[in-house]
Amino acid sequence: MSKGPLSPSQFIPTKWSTAEEKARFGNALLHFVDSGFAWNLFTDRLYGRLSNCFGHIAHYNSTGFYEEWFLSLTAQIRFLEHTLRFPCYEDPEFTFSDVESEIQREVRNRNYLPRYRLLLAEEQRGAELTLLERLEGKYRGRRNDPEERPVSAPPPDGGEAVEPVQGLLF
Repeated sequence: MSKGPLSPSQFIPTKWSTAEEKARFGNALLHFVDSGFAWNLFTDRLYGRLSNCFGHIAHYNSTGFYEEWFLSLTAQIRFLEHTLRFPCYEDPEFTFSDVESEIQREVRNRNYLPRYRLLLAEEQRGAELTLLERLEGKYRGRRNDPEERPVSAPPPDGGEAVEPVQGLLF
């Protein structure tokens, strides 16, 4: 029995893989994406098959593959975009093209790409607000603090001291 949305009955066995193995891979990949690309779910078995699907090539090891595709939200979005763009036209009697097509369908149905793009936008907004708060504290705080105002020196000709003039930066 299949653990997930993909069932062995959806797939054609190859000379080297059963329909059950195809379904197991598809469900493992979808579970991995559902988890937010959790490192502990990126098993050697998942890496071995994924590195041969969607036009991927094997990296030196699973860690290199993970770092390339899953270490950041930007990389995860790139992975999802790559997965959805890949043309699955090979013969399913010899490849996992039938599984790849079903994974693409599930990725679209689950709105993974828009969801991960939203997560990235929220992450970027948070970082920008943190930077804005730090800069406002640094620059706007000084403007209102009389202790931080620049002290003007008397001019060399003995005339009256003049406050320096500078427009606001913000």
